[in-house]
Amino acid sequence: MNNKSRSILRVIAVLLVLLAVLMELDIIIIPALAGMKFWMMVIAFGIMLISTR
Repeated sequence: MNNKSRSILRVIAVLLVLLAVLMELDIIIIPALAGMKFWMMVIAFGIMLISTR
């Protein structure tokens, strides 16, 4: 995996966490993703683990 793809994966992970936090604070409301906040954090953590190898 090259540096560009690692950077892209890290940005995706950060955006997922940011979206989940903003949804928790009721700043952004997306009803379809309301029940998936925990899994968004888990997926972001997994992406971050993959990108650090």
